[in-house]
Amino acid sequence: MTEQLLKLTVQFFCPRWGQEHETYDAFCRKVKDAGYDGIEAPVPDDEREKEAMMNALSRYDLLLVGQYYQSFEKDFQQHIAAYEKHLRNLMEAKPVKIDSQTGKDYYSFDQNKALFDLAEKLSAEYGIPVAHETHRNKALFSAHNTQSILEQVPQLSITADFSHWCTVAESLLEDQADALALACRRAIHVHARVGHEEAPQVNDPRSPEWERQLNAHLRWWDAILEHHRERGASTMTVTPEFGPLPYMPAMPYTREPLASQWDINIHMMHLLKQRCR
Repeated sequence: MTEQLLKLTVQFFCPRWGQEHETYDAFCRKVKDAGYDGIEAPVPDDEREKEAMMNALSRYDLLLVGQYYQSFEKDFQQHIAAYEKHLRNLMEAKPVKIDSQTGKDYYSFDQNKALFDLAEKLSAEYGIPVAHETHRNKALFSAHNTQSILEQVPQLSITADFSHWCTVAESLLEDQADALALACRRAIHVHARVGHEEAPQVNDPRSPEWERQLNAHLRWWDAILEHHRERGASTMTVTPEFGPLPYMPAMPYTREPLASQWDINIHMMHLLKQRCR
């Protein structure tokens, strides 16, 4: 391995999703104790809540990946105005990068392209990269659609969350190798959640019945890591992003989760740390 390859540092971020019941201080203390490098979270609009978040990050020496998910407005002009407002709020918190669930699956290419262009403009203004997430019902909802967009927008960077694509295509994307290869080259952030052919989250990736699905995702994440090394990147960011209910399957009637979201995400972090050595 060359000296250049040895310089790559993989940073792991804990999702705020599923831990909103914790105060920022308690959450960040747990995250630090668990061995993460930072958190991935939306940034509150409320100034007092934002201050509590930023103070906790500073107190525990944690990094931030900002998260945009508020794709709620159907009307495009309202949508793009809200998008700019949310991105500016995130960027003012000085995250290392932003994960953005950009656009709508029913918007035209030109409309979604306008959102990508706005994100690129703000990224240049603030010096913070934006990774557009491969997420159901957003602009990058499927492998084939994303391939077309990436070919037409060569500067676009993505968050690789291929669990969504497995569900959309009802497959492990065996027949979409070209789309996956292109996506892996353009990924600057990873959501390490294991999906399967019928849902975006297996109940427990440690369970042997999901070995085939886990190994498929591991191969994709390995490819992203290798691309980072090949281009001499100094860091790669990963968020183990298994979610709470309703992503987490549960028992009927009691709604008891079948596994611990917190424990699974820590397991995924350790598993990927071992593969990154």
